[in-house]
Amino acid sequence: MYDAIIELLRSGAAEAALQAAREAAEANPDDPQAHRLLSAALRLARRPAEALESIDRAIALEPEDSGLHLERGLVLLGTGDAAKAGEALSTSVGLDPNKVAAYVVQAQLALARGDLDGARSLANTASRASPDHPHVAALLGSIALRSGDPTRALKILGPASASHPDDRVLRHALGFAYMANGNLAFAEQAFRGLLESQPDAPALRAALADLVSRQGRPGEAVELMQPVLDSGRASPSLRRVVARHQAAAGQHREAAASLVELLRETPGDTRALELLGRVWTRAGGRDEAVARLEELLQLHPGEDELWKARLSIDGLGSAAGAEVVARWREAAPDSPQSMEAAMHLHDLRNEGEEAEALARRIVAARPGHVRAEMRIIQALLARNPDEAIDHVRGMHERAPEQSRRDMRQLMGSVMDAAGRQADALATWAGLHAEVAGERQPRPVHGEAAQWWPELAAPAGDEPRHVFLWGLPGSQVDRVASVLRVVGAPLLADRFSNRPPPDLFLDPAVIAELNAGRADAAALVEGWRRLLPHRGQRGSAAVIDWLPWWDNALLHALRPGLPGARLVVVLRDPRDMLLDWLAFGAPAPFALETPEAGAQWLASALEHVAVLEADRLFPGTVLRIDGSTYDEAALATALSEALDAQVPRPPAGSLGGPRLPQGRWREFSAPLADAFATLQPVAVRLGYPEA
Repeated sequence: MYDAIIELLRSGAAEAALQAAREAAEANPDDPQAHRLLSAALRLARRPAEALESIDRAIALEPEDSGLHLERGLVLLGTGDAAKAGEALSTSVGLDPNKVAAYVVQAQLALARGDLDGARSLANTASRASPDHPHVAALLGSIALRSGDPTRALKILGPASASHPDDRVLRHALGFAYMANGNLAFAEQAFRGLLESQPDAPALRAALADLVSRQGRPGEAVELMQPVLDSGRASPSLRRVVARHQAAAGQHREAAASLVELLRETPGDTRALELLGRVWTRAGGRDEAVARLEELLQLHPGEDELWKARLSIDGLGSAAGAEVVARWREAAPDSPQSMEAAMHLHDLRNEGEEAEALARRIVAARPGHVRAEMRIIQALLARNPDEAIDHVRGMHERAPEQSRRDMRQLMGSVMDAAGRQADALATWAGLHAEVAGERQPRPVHGEAAQWWPELAAPAGDEPRHVFLWGLPGSQVDRVASVLRVVGAPLLADRFSNRPPPDLFLDPAVIAELNAGRADAAALVEGWRRLLPHRGQRGSAAVIDWLPWWDNALLHALRPGLPGARLVVVLRDPRDMLLDWLAFGAPAPFALETPEAGAQWLASALEHVAVLEADRLFPGTVLRIDGSTYDEAALATALSEALDAQVPRPPAGSLGGPRLPQGRWREFSAPLADAFATLQPVAVRLGYPEA
């Protein structure tokens, strides 16, 4: 999305980068990455004070992103302290201060745009020129931290901070190094010291409040943020942060009042509405929710997000929900979202012509609208499947280059719906083959059954953490969506561009564990130490979503984390292969051919079969074949698997349509060889032979 800006930054085109970054930040005011890049552009343009303002906006939007805070510390070098920095450099070993400062600033810019190799090279050059300078140490420590090596970061920053105890940049970086190593109390101490010298820095205060809340003191976090609220200068994002702390502290009434007041001013704030919905759900405040939303709608009758929130309370299928849709259409007749709600309501009433007519109105107003286009395709499939395929071809031709792969995936789905399974498979398989070189290699599995260390007795005070895992095609992402919507402590950062550097990062650990070369205890301790940095609140249990599994991990988990649970999401393996082909997977593993995918799935499923049959680790194999479209059924199944009540999520939480249970049989001819590979393990797991 921002590749052009990053390229301009990399080339050093300051003015062009600044103009592009400003436009991006104005177009995406709630995206922290846009403000992060604007800050980098302002630094390149030698406007450090404005750069600090921009990075503060990014932090306000994403206060838990440690990388943003590290960049803020680096930005400080170029603000009003530039003269002091120059004086310090001029007294260090007789070197040219401008040369060292230039290296540092260039390295900061490289770090801000994610160019770790470039930042490391420049920082090493600066280190050779001035090895004892505090900002060089801060830079080297920050690079180590961004590279996933918090231990090395602490080794660099700790001694440097001891030698320069008053340096704010160093203290900033040190605080996040402590946090990454799980030393939350030390991190808090570092940030409190910073706050003493910068009491009016709202982003810094928000970072400290978040740190305090993560240690189980959300009430104190609210108190820390009170001066920001009292100043009247709190941004909407900071007010959301305070409301989140209030909710965590059990101050549901206060949190709701804060969010409602915020929505009076910014009625389209989707994050505030989502948080408000969770607060009302936990506090059982349905009547309160209706009353407050009605008040907000009187103030902002044309705001779609408020109408969507109001509709979610009654549900589209109820009489009350139909009345809400009618009022929404009257208040905002030209809104594509109000037309979409009415379109779905017509479908519920079996009023197909009216639904199709609205879908065409939506597409006329907003070309490429996904759900409206799908409704048109659905109507065409019912009348003339070939016309539906031609319609998608037209969409493909009109689509921008970056969307054409999605259009081809849709083409395969339409061919499948039209009864042309062989053509659908050829389309999907061709797409996967094209991008295989861009995807991650599939993990190489070890032996599924072998000797395992004794399962230790769980420690009485150890949180009951959960590992969630599902193979491609299992639709584990739907399970994750439910957990996310109901506010469960789901950690999904392994699917981001900054996965945590622990034992689940590199599948090469499989061979190391099986050979006995890995320090199993150290691997578990490293995983545990990173939890606070990843979002664990205090000592609470988390649900860690894994991209892969191998029973070799039991060499570490059975003795080191016996109180944890493993939840394996499973469907018929043949349906899983088909779903992987049709829709891809959260873990972007390469799929060169259907047969290669089937062989790998069969190998992985042997581990599941052994795990379940021999009860090698506490947990559940969660079969969701019949509940992937049913929010209530999925919530019930999750409650049993987690041994904790999972509320029913709102309608629509499971995402768009996928292939239903048993659809694999319609592909039995074109996928005969692949299904033959999967049949033995499918039967072993309890699925029918045919």
